[in-house]
Amino acid sequence: MGQHDLDRSLGLYPTMMISMGAMIGSGIFVLPALGYKKAGPAVIVAYVLAAVVVLPAALSKAEMATAMPESGGTYLYIDRALGPLFGTIAGIGAWFSLVFKSSFALVGLGAYLLLFAPLSQGAVVYVALALAVLVVALNVSGTKMSGGIQAVIVTLVVAGLVAYVVNAGLVADGARYTPFRTDGTVGVVTAAAFVFVSYAGVTKIASVAEEVKDPAKNLPRAMLGSMAVMTVLYIGVVGAIIGLSDPAVLRTGGPGGTASLTPMADGAGALLGGAGVLFISVIAVVALTSMANAGVLSSSRFPLAMSRDDLLPPALRAIDPRFKTPRNAVLLTGIVLVLLIRFVPVIELAKLASAFQILVFSFENMALVAFRVADAPSYDPEFTAPGYPFVQVFGFLAGLALLTQMGAVPILGAVGIIVGSALVYLAYGRSRTDRTGAIGTILRARRGEEEDGVTQTKPE
Repeated sequence: MGQHDLDRSLGLYPTMMISMGAMIGSGIFVLPALGYKKAGPAVIVAYVLAAVVVLPAALSKAEMATAMPESGGTYLYIDRALGPLFGTIAGIGAWFSLVFKSSFALVGLGAYLLLFAPLSQGAVVYVALALAVLVVALNVSGTKMSGGIQAVIVTLVVAGLVAYVVNAGLVADGARYTPFRTDGTVGVVTAAAFVFVSYAGVTKIASVAEEVKDPAKNLPRAMLGSMAVMTVLYIGVVGAIIGLSDPAVLRTGGPGGTASLTPMADGAGALLGGAGVLFISVIAVVALTSMANAGVLSSSRFPLAMSRDDLLPPALRAIDPRFKTPRNAVLLTGIVLVLLIRFVPVIELAKLASAFQILVFSFENMALVAFRVADAPSYDPEFTAPGYPFVQVFGFLAGLALLTQMGAVPILGAVGIIVGSALVYLAYGRSRTDRTGAIGTILRARRGEEEDGVTQTKPE
């Protein structure tokens, strides 16, 4: 094994748990109340709608992952399909989005931590910083260790969530589900745009494809299996939250009359009183830490892959000789994570990350179309996404439709990420690479056909 090789140490179960760990976080513990404020009980439908829009990208990425089982995920596929400029934008943007999500998770757990720990609001930031350092150290120490711990944590959290849903079914108030749609179809679509990020983790596992055993089988199974489980779990948990909680608390129980930041705890008191709140709050803190761990694990592989392609400095491709992890890429990700937690209002920036992730998911569908049309011999996936090209076109258009519901500020933030990433490419990567991607192959073939046509019709 060379100095730039990673260790294939993740089997199906830990791979699936990393994917689920990236989804069991804000999507369950924070976002349901925000979605409820926009759509009422129909937020349950919004979670289903978001899953439908994510599914084409999950299928597309599962196919591309089996054709290119290397680190990099989103960056790698868009770079190879659309060229290094789009690859740089996707890589840096997806990296920022995941780091924002991880910082949001660690800061967001503070609201639950305050429900049972004797801490001041100011001390919560330092707890988040300590957990960030722990997560980074864990990721430097080895993917197998990180993945193994992730599997144990996610298994326990899922068991706790299932118990929450089952018990809620016995005491939930059916009257709280009527009226079901408080803000019409527009409210459901808007809520779907905001909870869309809940499913973003499903495709992030592709970024650690190089560390997965038998990736041709395990990657598609982990992606699609984790998405199926999480869709059912989201529906159950959100339904339980609505049936257990006072609607006024969900809508205005947060700071300054905003939506509640602890929706699961709001309803937990109806199950077991104070013990229920304590139980759910502890699960939330553990789950949000797990989400941050999964975010660092997968996001750190973007700078690794980009460095291998000479789009970022060579130091980022170094693999720790002892732990076989991308040490420098993890440390860079960790430094940004700590700075965000300490100095930036990450809850606001999480909205910007969501908008960019919707955009990236849309273009992942188009990346698959580019690979199929180019028909390059090197593209030989072992899993084939069904429904091509209709599924991919639907995913692309549906993603853009959701993006329009995010509001002006998140859209402008996504544009800012695009511009900044493009500048990085122009300043550093452009002079170091001459790849064109599958789209270049298509354009060259079309140009050759046109030239042949001109030659054949040219008078003698």
